[in-house]
Amino acid sequence: MSLLRRRKHPFNESFRKPEKEHENGDFSYESKRKKIAYEHEEERPLSKWSCFDTWCWLIGCVCVTWWFILFLYNAMPASFPKYVTEVITGPLPDPPGVKLRKLGLTAKHPVVFVPAAVTGGLELWEGRKCAQGLFRKRLWGGTYGDVYKRPQCWVEHMSLDNETGMDPCGIRVRPISGLVTADGFGSGCFVWTTLVSNLARIGYEEKTMFMAAYHWRLSFQNTQVRDQTLSRIKNNIELMVATTGGQKVVIIPHSTGALFFLHFMKWVEAPPPMGGGGGPYWCSKHIKAVVNIAAPFLGVPKAIPLFLSAESKDISLVRAIAPGFFENDIFQPQILQHVMRLSHSWDSTVSMIPRGGDTIWGGLDWSPEEGYSCDQKREMKNSTLVTNPARAKSAISLTRSANFGRIVSFGKDVAEAPSNDIDRIDFKGAVKGHRAENRTCRDLWTEYHGMGFEGIKAVADYKTYTAESIVELLHFVAPKMMTRSTAHFSYGIADNMDDPKYKHYKYWSNPLETTLPNAPEMEIFSFYGTGLLTERAYIYKLSPTAECHIPFQIDSSTNDEETCLKGGVYSVDGDGTVPVLSAGFMCAKAWHGKTKFNPSGIRTYLREYRHSPPTTLLEGRGTLSCAHVDIMRNFALIEDVIRIAAGASGEELGGNRVHSNIFKWSEKINLQL
Repeated sequence: MSLLRRRKHPFNESFRKPEKEHENGDFSYESKRKKIAYEHEEERPLSKWSCFDTWCWLIGCVCVTWWFILFLYNAMPASFPKYVTEVITGPLPDPPGVKLRKLGLTAKHPVVFVPAAVTGGLELWEGRKCAQGLFRKRLWGGTYGDVYKRPQCWVEHMSLDNETGMDPCGIRVRPISGLVTADGFGSGCFVWTTLVSNLARIGYEEKTMFMAAYHWRLSFQNTQVRDQTLSRIKNNIELMVATTGGQKVVIIPHSTGALFFLHFMKWVEAPPPMGGGGGPYWCSKHIKAVVNIAAPFLGVPKAIPLFLSAESKDISLVRAIAPGFFENDIFQPQILQHVMRLSHSWDSTVSMIPRGGDTIWGGLDWSPEEGYSCDQKREMKNSTLVTNPARAKSAISLTRSANFGRIVSFGKDVAEAPSNDIDRIDFKGAVKGHRAENRTCRDLWTEYHGMGFEGIKAVADYKTYTAESIVELLHFVAPKMMTRSTAHFSYGIADNMDDPKYKHYKYWSNPLETTLPNAPEMEIFSFYGTGLLTERAYIYKLSPTAECHIPFQIDSSTNDEETCLKGGVYSVDGDGTVPVLSAGFMCAKAWHGKTKFNPSGIRTYLREYRHSPPTTLLEGRGTLSCAHVDIMRNFALIEDVIRIAAGASGEELGGNRVHSNIFKWSEKINLQL
C-alpha cells in the first residue's frame, strides 16, 4: 500500500498571506522556520503498523495475562481449585489411603520401592572443568535449570565409557538416596509421590518405607561391583524385618525395577563372591510379596528403534507432520545422535532388548497377537448386532492382520509379503569399512561410522528381522555395545535349568533363564495397564542423509488402519510402552503353578487396569490413567497395593483380573514348562 501524504487544502493555498520581507527582499528567520516545518509536515508519511509491532503486542498481552492469572492463582484460597473442579465434574472420590483408613486398614508390612530406569535421580560428585558449580546438583531427575546452559557438558557427563560401561575417567555421577530420589521426576512428573502419600495415610512413615535407589545406567551386577547397592538393599530389608517384629517386606518394583529385583533375588541367595551369601531361604524369610507394576519381563520392541535410529513412535509422528525437521544440520547432530550416544553407553537400555526370541515374539509367519485389530473396541460394541456365530467368525477371518513377528522390515511391501517371496541376503558376511570423511557433516561419533556403505546396504538387503535376528543385527551395527551387553545380559530360553552355566549373573534378570526363589509362601503380582496402543513392529527405510547421519529411520509415510500401522509403527495392546505379552506372559503361563521357572510353586496373579483418559482438563492426567508412568497415580492400583501392604493375599484381593487376550496369546506360545 502506498504511503499516505497529507494533502494541501486548496483553501489554505489560495488565502495564505504572504510573509513580510526584509529590506533586502529575504523572508524573516521566523517565516523561514515555519515554511520549512510546513514543508516537512507535508512530506512526512503516516506511521505504519508492522508485523514486528503485532508480535510485540501479542507477546506483551500473553505475558500480562499470564502474570495476572498467576497472581490470581496465588491469591485464591487453597481449596478454590478443588471447589471449581467439583462444581464441574462432581464430588471427587476419596484418595485410596483415606478410603482404606476409614475401613480400618493400617500399616503392617514394610514396603520397599524399586524405581525404574530413568526415574531415579542422579547427582554429580566429580566432573570436568565445564561442570564447575554443579557439585551435588542433579544431572538427572530435577529441574535441569543449570543443565540447560551447558548441554554439551551434560551429554559428556551422562555418557558412560563404551568399553567398560562405567563413568569415564574424571567423572563421578552417583544415585541420590532416600524417598526423594524418585518420588517426583522433574517438573510435573509425580512417579511415586501419590503412592507414598496414600501409604502415609494408613500409618506408613520413612522407617517403614525404603526406596531402593540404584545407578540405573549401569548393568545390575555393576551396581554391586562399584557402589555395593545390592548389599545395601539386603541390609535395609533385614533391618526393616527385624525392627517391625518379623513382618516380611512387600517389594514394589516399577518397570525395569522388576528386572533389577529379579537379579537381586538370585544374587542375594547365591554364594559369594558373585552373590550375597544369604542362603537358599533368604527370600522366603524376608519377602511377603513382590508387586510388579508395568514390568517388561520379556523386554520391549520399543528398545530396538532406540538402538537403530534413536527413534520412537513420537519421533516418527514428528517426521510425518514436519518432514526434514530432524534431518537438517541444526537438529540432527544436536538431538538424535546424542540420544544414540547415550543409549549405546547405558546398560539399562540394553536390558530392554526383547527376550525369548521367535518362540515368544513370533517369526516371519506368525505371532501370538495374530488377529489383533485396533478396531476391537468398535467390533465389541457392534458384536450384539451379529446374531449368527458363523457369520461373525467369517467377518473376523476376513480382517487382515499384521505380521507382528517381523519386528523390523525395510519397506511396507516386505512387512506384508509372504515369507517365501522375500529375497533376503545375509548381512553377517558383509565387509565393513570406514565411510569417507565428510567434514561438512559435522558428525558426532557413533558405531555406524565403522560400518561403511557396504555394511549399511547389507542391513537393508536382509529385508526383515525377527526377535532372534534382531540380536544378531545389533551385534553387527553396535559391536561394542553388544560385547558389553552379552557379558551382563542374556536373551534366550533355558532348556535345562540344572545346567551350571545358569548360575552366572548374566542370566539372573532373564525370567526365561532363571528360576524363582524357593519361597512357596511368597506371592508375585503383575499389575499393568491395557487399552493403549503400544509399539510392536516397525517399517524402516534408508535415511536420505545416510552418508552424514544415522543411516536408518522409521518410514513415517506408511499407514494402514486395518493392521494398526501408523507412521511406520505397528501397535498392539499395552500401556503405551510395554506390550501386554511382555508384562503378563510370565504370570499367565511360565510362572503359573509349578514349572521349571517356578519350582516351588509361588502363587502368581495378574491384575490388569483398563485405561480411561481424563474427561476434562481439570483432571490433569487423571486417576484412571493406565499409561506406563501415569499408572502410578491410578486409584484402583494404589488401593490394591495398599491392601497387600496391609496384609491381604492375592485371593483376598480377588485373584486375577484380566481385560486383554493375554491368556489366549500365551497359549499360542509353545514353551516347554
